[in-house]
Amino acid sequence: MTAGWERATAGLAAPFAVVDLDAFDANAADLVRRAGGTPIRVASKSVRCRALLRRALDRPGFRGVMAYSVREALWLAADGFTDIFVAYPSFDRAALEAVAGNSHAAAQITVTIDSAEHVALLAAVHRPHRLRVALDVDASLRVGRLHLGVRRSPLRTADQAAAVARAAQREGLAVLGLMFYDAQIAGLPDSSPAVRLLKSRSAADLRRRRAEVVGAVREVADLAFVNGGGTGSLHVAGQDPVLTELAAGSGLFGPTLFDGYRAFRPRPAAAFALPVVRRPAPGMVTVFAGGYTASGPPGWSRSPSVLFPRGLRLLRQEGAGEVQTPLRGRAADELALGDRVWFRHAKAGELCERFDELHLVRGDELVEGVPTYRGEAATFG
Repeated sequence: MTAGWERATAGLAAPFAVVDLDAFDANAADLVRRAGGTPIRVASKSVRCRALLRRALDRPGFRGVMAYSVREALWLAADGFTDIFVAYPSFDRAALEAVAGNSHAAAQITVTIDSAEHVALLAAVHRPHRLRVALDVDASLRVGRLHLGVRRSPLRTADQAAAVARAAQREGLAVLGLMFYDAQIAGLPDSSPAVRLLKSRSAADLRRRRAEVVGAVREVADLAFVNGGGTGSLHVAGQDPVLTELAAGSGLFGPTLFDGYRAFRPRPAAAFALPVVRRPAPGMVTVFAGGYTASGPPGWSRSPSVLFPRGLRLLRQEGAGEVQTPLRGRAADELALGDRVWFRHAKAGELCERFDELHLVRGDELVEGVPTYRGEAATFG
C-alpha cells in the first residue's frame, strides 16, 4: 500500500495527506454490508471534504448528511447537498435565522434540540419558514450511579422526550426526528471480555428503551427519521427495527481507533507523510510537524501512529510535536534526510483540519487533489 502511495506522490513535497480510493470504496461497501439494508447518514465531521462526502453519497446504501454545525449545513445546502441533519445543538442565532429565512435551507436542514431551553431559543428566532427539529436522546447505559457512555442529552425517558416534542410543536417547530448515539458501543474497542459484555448489555437495554421513546414521540409528532449507531455499532444498531437510518463516517477513512474491534476491520484509507529533517542520534530521526493529536480523553491512543517504515515509534517523553516529532527504532538508520515517514491519524476527519488538500490515489496513480473544508476556508469550530 505505502509503496504505491510513494510512487503516486513522488512529485509532491511533504507534509501532505492522501486518501486511497480503493480502500475508501472498500470501507464504504463494508459499512453498507454491516448496516444490513438500513440507510447510512454520512457523518460530515469524520470526512470534512465535499468531494468525498459526495463520493460516499453516490453509493447505494448512503442517504443524507449528519453535519456538526448550522453554518456548515448552510454551506452544504447552498452547494446542493440535501437532507442535512445538524446533530449537535446550536445557539448561533444568526445561522438559525439564515436557515429559517431561506426556503431551500429550511426544507433541507434539521437542527437538534434536547431541552425546553432549546425550544425557547428557536421560538425566539425570526422564522419566515418553519424550522425542522430532531430530539437527541441519551443512549448511555446506567448501572446504579454509574454512567457508561458520553454526556450528551438530558432526555432519557419516553415521558421526557414526549414533553419536549409537545413543547416544540406548540411553538410551531416541526418535530421530524429522533437520534440515539450509542457511544459506549460504537466508540469502544473490543479490548476485553468485560467490555464485550458491557456492550451486549447496553445494546439490549437501549433497544428496549429506544422503542419506548420512539412510541411515545410518534404519538406527538409524525417522525421522518429515527437515527442511531455509529461506525463501531452498525452491525448491532442495524438489527433494531425502530431505527430508520444509521450514521457513520469514520469507517470510511479507517483511523487507528478502530484497530481494536473484532466484528470488523476497516482498511487504512487516509494517511499523511512527513519528511525526515534531522538525525539527533543513532537509531533516531526527527520529522517535520506531526502533532496531530486527536480529541477525546488524553492518552497515547489519541496520538498519530507510524504506518511505514515499520519499527519506528514516538518517544514517550516528547510524543508528536507541533513543529517536529522525534522517532526511535531500527528503521531510523536506513532513512536519509528528506525521506518520508507515513502516519495514520487516531480519528478520521480531524486530520483534515491540518491539511488544505487531500491527494486521492489509486494503486500507484495520483488521481487528483481535492480541497478539505480547511482548504476551502470553511472552518466551523
